[in-house]
Amino acid sequence: LVLYEQVYKQEFNIGRIKVALKNIKNKCLKQILSKVATVALFSAAASLASAQDASSKLDAWLMENALGPHATGQENWESIVAAAKQEGEVSVYTASGRIAKLVDHFQALYPGITLTVYDLGSVKTIEKTVREQDAGIFTADVVTTGNSGQVIHELLGKHRIFNYVPAHFVDRIPLENREPLLIRVNEAMTFFYNAESNPNGSPISNVWELTQEKYRGRVGIKNPMSSGSSLMGLATLVQNPEQMAAAYKRLMGDDIVLSDGVQDAGYEFVKRMLDNDIVIYKSGSKLADAAGKAGQDDAMIAMSNMTYIARNDSKGNVNAIVSDLDPVSRLVYPNFMSIGAHAPNPNAAKVLIAYLLGNPDLNLDAKLEKPYLEGASFDLLQGLAPYHDAGSVSPRSDVPLPQGGEIWDEMVGWNVSADFMWEQGPRLRDFWMIHSSQ
Repeated sequence: LVLYEQVYKQEFNIGRIKVALKNIKNKCLKQILSKVATVALFSAAASLASAQDASSKLDAWLMENALGPHATGQENWESIVAAAKQEGEVSVYTASGRIAKLVDHFQALYPGITLTVYDLGSVKTIEKTVREQDAGIFTADVVTTGNSGQVIHELLGKHRIFNYVPAHFVDRIPLENREPLLIRVNEAMTFFYNAESNPNGSPISNVWELTQEKYRGRVGIKNPMSSGSSLMGLATLVQNPEQMAAAYKRLMGDDIVLSDGVQDAGYEFVKRMLDNDIVIYKSGSKLADAAGKAGQDDAMIAMSNMTYIARNDSKGNVNAIVSDLDPVSRLVYPNFMSIGAHAPNPNAAKVLIAYLLGNPDLNLDAKLEKPYLEGASFDLLQGLAPYHDAGSVSPRSDVPLPQGGEIWDEMVGWNVSADFMWEQGPRLRDFWMIHSSQ
């Protein structure tokens, strides 16, 4: 009986201890949750205050520089140039290395303004802009690149860049080339063939021929996983599945049969190109050189930036453009230019953007002679000079086409959709990676 009473008392005490511990636990939990809620509330309030503060600072910067919602369309250009010289420098994040050819000419035209060019490529231009701004670093005065979906939605849509059109150029640039973002030049992906290997003209007349056995391992493209222009070129085909299906039927006589898991003829074309051992290059210039090198008996076809046709002059290539391809010969993508948010040199950015559009004295009657990067032609073309070739078109309506550029208007062209790139670009990238590894 004594032993029983001792055990009973011990169990009773243990029970009391458990109850006490439970009460302590609940009390602590309530205190912790209360503190967490308080911290979360203060954190949310601080984040909101921080966001409002950042928004206020950005709006003040926009107002000070007449950008964004504070743009008036009225400018005193002499005052802008004077302020730019006071700033003394301008930096540009660019997808095009050719802008580096403009440094000396720009600085001679605007003494006192140092031009710094960051040649990053299209993908890294966007990545660097986003990464730096998220860290509170604002270095880029001018941002110019393709990759239309990300530029419009990720940069412009999130107020990382702002549109700017010099007032004295507004009437010379069609609305579609200046809204929602100013186009620096329109460029295109196209197909090159070796004119020496094919003296009778293009060996292909339909884009689906490139998926046939005779072209296995004989079609090249710059890697679309690292090249925005290549990805936009593919996307321009993919975004038009009905036209692609119709072109297949014109070539083969039957309706296309899609592979398992492939949704339409656009994606089917990409899959069949990969299945046909398309050759992937790291460099667009090396791709153009490989296709266009003289002395080849069986040269490849290059899906390439049309601008590389200029390497016929500079490198002795013998490339020719497939100008009559079913269903499309010219896959057009824009290269935008804009002013970066909180640009440290906003006036110099305005001056550089105007320079990249060319001399105001340039008109359709202007006499331009090669080499465009020298003499009077350079002075008229200014920032357009490195791009005055058959593969680029100025956004201005008063700039003459370059020698050989007449082919641009002769070709059927499709324009890449920024919305399609934004919505389907990641899916297309995934599709490419999945099927290129099979």
